[in-house]
Amino acid sequence: MAGDRPVHEVVKATVMRWCRSTFDFVAAAARAAAVASVPAASPAHAATQATSSIVVPWVLVVTLAVVVSILAVGLMRSRRALGLFQDSFDSIPHPRQVVDADGTPLRTNRAFRDHLTDDGSAMPDVVERRANGREAGEEVRRLAERAAAGGSGHAEVPLTRGGGARGGGERIWLDVRAQPMRERAGVVLWSAEDITARRQIQDVLEDEQARFIDLLEHAPIGFYSVDQDGCFLFANSTLAGWLGVATERLTSGKLRLHDIVEAAGEAGAPAFCPFPDWRAREGQTAHGEVEMHGPSGHGFEAHVTQEVVPGEGGAISTRSVVRNLTQERAIAEALERSERRFRRFFEKAPVGIALVDGEGCVSECNAAFARTLQQAPHALVGQRLTDLVREQDRDNVAATLSGEVESPAEVRVTDGGIVCALFATALDESDGQKGGVVHLIDTTEQKNLEEQFAQSQKMQAVGQLAGGIAHDFNNLLTAMIGFCDLLLLRHRPGDQSFADLMQVKQNANRAANLVRQLLAFSRQQTLRPTVLSVTDVLAELMHLLRRLIGENIELEISHGRDLHPVKVDQGQLEQVIINLAVNARDAMIETGGRLAIQTRNSVLEKPIKREGETVPPGDYVLIEIADSGCGIPRENLDRIFEPFFSTKELGAGTGLGLSTVYGIVKQTGGFILVDSAVGEGTTFQIFLPRHRESHSEAAARDVESQQARDLTGMGTLLLVEDEDAVRSFSARALRKKGYTVLEAGSGEQALEMLKDESDPVDLLITDVVMPQVDGPTLVKRVRESRPSLKVIFISGYTEGSFRKHLDDDSGVHFLAKPFSLKQLAGTVKEVLHEPGA
Repeated sequence: MAGDRPVHEVVKATVMRWCRSTFDFVAAAARAAAVASVPAASPAHAATQATSSIVVPWVLVVTLAVVVSILAVGLMRSRRALGLFQDSFDSIPHPRQVVDADGTPLRTNRAFRDHLTDDGSAMPDVVERRANGREAGEEVRRLAERAAAGGSGHAEVPLTRGGGARGGGERIWLDVRAQPMRERAGVVLWSAEDITARRQIQDVLEDEQARFIDLLEHAPIGFYSVDQDGCFLFANSTLAGWLGVATERLTSGKLRLHDIVEAAGEAGAPAFCPFPDWRAREGQTAHGEVEMHGPSGHGFEAHVTQEVVPGEGGAISTRSVVRNLTQERAIAEALERSERRFRRFFEKAPVGIALVDGEGCVSECNAAFARTLQQAPHALVGQRLTDLVREQDRDNVAATLSGEVESPAEVRVTDGGIVCALFATALDESDGQKGGVVHLIDTTEQKNLEEQFAQSQKMQAVGQLAGGIAHDFNNLLTAMIGFCDLLLLRHRPGDQSFADLMQVKQNANRAANLVRQLLAFSRQQTLRPTVLSVTDVLAELMHLLRRLIGENIELEISHGRDLHPVKVDQGQLEQVIINLAVNARDAMIETGGRLAIQTRNSVLEKPIKREGETVPPGDYVLIEIADSGCGIPRENLDRIFEPFFSTKELGAGTGLGLSTVYGIVKQTGGFILVDSAVGEGTTFQIFLPRHRESHSEAAARDVESQQARDLTGMGTLLLVEDEDAVRSFSARALRKKGYTVLEAGSGEQALEMLKDESDPVDLLITDVVMPQVDGPTLVKRVRESRPSLKVIFISGYTEGSFRKHLDDDSGVHFLAKPFSLKQLAGTVKEVLHEPGA
């Protein structure tokens, strides 16, 4: 029918009909003209022929004009119809194209040109070229082949639209359709529709569905559904895993509910019911605990919640949720063990731990935290952390808790005696409440060690300086004291020069005491400890102390009964007591007061810790020196033993008094503590270790108590000393005592003199510090040829400074500078008369 035919076919058929009508008319006219050309039989007939010959050409002209007019009208109508068709084709919003059998586009709408291409390409070629992926292009090619064979179809194809030569562009989805035209063999109508939005929604739905299925399959609880016969309609992977069976086997129909819950089957429960006590759980929804076992025997305790869902025709199914109680209970037990372990760690931790709330108040703390703050744990709960430290540390603690200052913060507890490092970490609770965990570490001992180390570093630095100065002074003082002794041998009491010489010697001895002070505070002096009674020392000092402190200060000395003996250098102990007494006098010089010295035995069962000093347990003799003076400020207590530290006016003190005391006490093996309060006074406590005398010491003491020995002697001595004055005095003094003295001004000269082993040398007396070859080096080299040679070292340094450089210190003795003639001669005779001499 014409209504089903394309417009251009209708137009073509109309034009053909018009042409056939025109040709029929012209043919009729021609036949009429032919008849008119036959000769006429009469005049009338001739006239008719003449008329006909004139009429026929005009008829042809008119006929042709009519035909042309009709054709023009037909063409105009056809063009109008074709324009209407093209407008309708272009108004379609989706790409459309008519393609003939050889792939040439016959008609293309505007949407195709706008959205795909306007280069004259056929739609299947454009889509295949822009398809994303090889598979999409193959699908378009198969669709084109199906359309060429006369079959219709469609394909959803992803492709890239736009982007230019460099790629990129927009990724879209098209639903491409091919519809062959029945009236035209091989001609296909192609159409494309943008389905990007639908595909995006579809992808989202598929992703959500996949996530839901994954959640259902791998949820931490089991799901299943059975029918009225107990056959599994569904079971997730979690339940199958607990039973040790594949999901497919559960839903294959070979296993039923009572195969995994045998107790329910034995109790006669319905096939869909897992509860052995099913009569007590009748109803649409029930729950309870059961035991489930897989085919391999793998089982667990479970809690099942089940809802029965009625279906069509009396059929039923279940919605069942399974919790693995075995697993949950194991997790709960592990959590409980973990909590107990954490609680044990929390309570037994060696450092203080506390939880604080958002207001900075303690909500919980362990024993170490309470012990550090010297309070009970329950008493700390509810207190602000800032209230538990010194006032000057509270801002620092608050800033540390808020995170404004990085941890740790150094704080002191309220009594100020304990130093702590405070670490704070912020915690955000799940309920939105803020808080934190605080670690409190007692660093008092560490702080004390740091202070002691700093103090020892200072003492060492100053001691090195003092040692060098003392060495040079001791050489000078040795010469001064020695030559005074030589002069005193010629000037007896009553001689007018005797008093002057004694003044020189006494001042030299005072200078020697000053040098000993320099070495004492740096703990480098050489001590000559003897076993003595502190009571005897104080008795000898009483008169001197009374003169030192003045008349406006009362002196009280209280002696303990049966004091233990101590082994100390008596001169150094006297110096300690005198220095402390002088300090006490200076603290009471304006107002007067009382100076009390007490002694007693002290047995410490626990260590005493005080201001960087720790006194270990043991037996001690305690000397306590207390005054009622102005006291020492707390900020100065940590520095009073520092060398050159003094609070006195310029020129009123050297700052060496207490540092000397500290050095002597420490070198003796004792300890010194101080307590002071401003306006109340100061108390020094000196702990000297009890001495337990051995048999050899008792025998030596008996020998020393005998009458003074004769200091003369005989023998050959080699004296090595680089200081001319010291060597000159020593040589003269020893010669006067009857010895033969060989002198050497250096170690090299001494080695040269000892090359001849035939020259007998009974004793080598050598200085320790000398240029090039020093004393220890000299002794090592001499003993290679004279291994039994006895040696006396003389030095202004300490004895320990050279002994560590000797491989074998047997037969080596020491005489500290400055020494007198008597000390030198006595030491020489003592060494020469040792056993084996």
